[in-house]
Amino acid sequence: MNKQDLVGTLADELKKEGLSITKKDTAKVVDVFLNVVQNELKKGGRVQLVGFGTFGVKKRAGRRGRNPQTGKEIRIPESKVPFFRPGKGLRDLVK
Repeated sequence: MNKQDLVGTLADELKKEGLSITKKDTAKVVDVFLNVVQNELKKGGRVQLVGFGTFGVKKRAGRRGRNPQTGKEIRIPESKVPFFRPGKGLRDLVK
């Protein structure tokens, strides 16, 4: 499912719930949600949706590696990487 599919499905589900929201407005809601999550992660925070999961940022330590073309040892600097940890409800649903 891509973003366009998600927007369409979400709009259809909202109509079933009695809410009349266009696909264009639904796309705006999805965009705003993604921006809020991205901005929180950019600040180093996390977003926890109970039963669904947690979006966060982990610090990856620096390490030594090798250039695969030359075999020369290189230093890989520390970095921050985003992660998603599924909640119990989501894990149980997927089992």
